[in-house]
Amino acid sequence: METYTLGYKFRIYPNRTQENLINRTLGCARFVFNHFLAVRRDEWKANHNSLTYVKTSKLLTDLKKREETRWLSEVDSMALQESLRNLDRAFQNFFAKRARYPRFKSKHSHSQSYRTRNQTNGIRIIGKRIKLPKLGLVRIKQSRDFGGRILSTTVSRAASGKYYLSLCVEVEKGSLSCPNDGKQIGIDVGVKVFYSDSNGDIVENPHPLKKLQRKLRREQRRLSRKMPKSVNRERARVRVARVHERIANIRRDFLHKISTRLARENQTVAVEHLNIKGMLRNHRLAKSISDASWSEFFRQLTYKTELHGGELLKVDTFYPSSQTCSVCGYQNPLTKDLSVREWDCPACGTHHDRDVNAAKNILRKALEDKSKVA
Repeated sequence: METYTLGYKFRIYPNRTQENLINRTLGCARFVFNHFLAVRRDEWKANHNSLTYVKTSKLLTDLKKREETRWLSEVDSMALQESLRNLDRAFQNFFAKRARYPRFKSKHSHSQSYRTRNQTNGIRIIGKRIKLPKLGLVRIKQSRDFGGRILSTTVSRAASGKYYLSLCVEVEKGSLSCPNDGKQIGIDVGVKVFYSDSNGDIVENPHPLKKLQRKLRREQRRLSRKMPKSVNRERARVRVARVHERIANIRRDFLHKISTRLARENQTVAVEHLNIKGMLRNHRLAKSISDASWSEFFRQLTYKTELHGGELLKVDTFYPSSQTCSVCGYQNPLTKDLSVREWDCPACGTHHDRDVNAAKNILRKALEDKSKVA
């Protein structure tokens, strides 16, 4: 039986006692990570011996028995074990040259989280509440239903002071597969409009950062005038964080709706393979590209087309999709200038919208490359 792992994020509303316990668990998980990071570092410097997760897990058991650190036993033990797993994974990524050397975690970070595993059905939803280890029943705003087995959960405290819960759920892949409408579409993403497709349709970009930029600047100015470590400064910081959270929520909601619609309607979705990290080096366009969030859009398209039985095809970065006439194939070098939004083909006289023409070429090229591979 083939399974698929999905994530669901919901907001939770802990009471004062539960809130204090969550904050203590966050502190304990951070302490364990930092303590054993120092232990592993010192052991390597002294004896050139690399400690594994199993060894540090045994050391954690001894640490919880000490008088000065007995408070570690008051929180969820699985959260502490997961903190050790995170540390071990960070070292593995460092040795594989996927990341830099692990760094100590700061208690002054406004966004923190801890993960715990579901053992003996200890995590389950009961009505409008969810049962969590040590916390008991916590109020949850469950915006959607889901099936499957809960593997683990991540409790997080956002910079805005809100608490969230991320559930990792294992489900049968067959129960998720939904047939699509069998259409084909090519997409050319942009900055001014979010994308133009091969059908001639244009999807406007919501520009959440641009629309809330004025409010964000106002709140940031107010924050800069507050006295350090004062109550008013903390309140101003939370207001800034809530504006950032609203921007992220608008962007995330838009991307999920668009990617879901494309996956449901089309068997084949063709896009251009873009070097987005390289494009972000252009300081004139970096903010607009980040606001559009192309990477997240392509990531969502990848797994959603798979779930709906479709495919996401990518065309080479250097394919001149904007310069080629989608009717006769003539390549017009004058369209290299990005200010040229419409042009007439010198060979066949067809009038083109730059982005729609590019989307048509992307779809045609993607299908050609697929047939060659087949």
